[in-house]
Amino acid sequence: MQRFFLSLAAVYGFFGVVLGAFGGHALKNRLSSDMLSVFEVGVRYQFYHTLALLLVVLISFKLSSKLVMISAGCFSGGVLLFSGSLYLLVATGITKFGMITPVGGMMFILGWIFLILGSFKLKANG
Repeated sequence: MQRFFLSLAAVYGFFGVVLGAFGGHALKNRLSSDMLSVFEVGVRYQFYHTLALLLVVLISFKLSSKLVMISAGCFSGGVLLFSGSLYLLVATGITKFGMITPVGGMMFILGWIFLILGSFKLKANG
């Protein structure tokens, strides 16, 4: 599971850079300032939680906790739902995608809660 989340963090980081550059260059003159702002929020939260996911995975190689790994799952799903829904909203103009965004935000919050709880139960590996 650690390898999966490490790979996913790398993919999320890669696409965060690509999408950030795309938004800053290709979308800058094509979107309203409001929609560009929505896109930038998606990229920003993708990066924050990609870094959180990466750190959780790196911590899990040394310290063992199911709750910490659950936080990794929450961060992963949160990026997909929160940032993904914002990207879809911007790309399609379908505002109903915005209804998915809070679910992703809740997954981010749960990820941080599980990380807090897991930090109290960490056990050293080896």
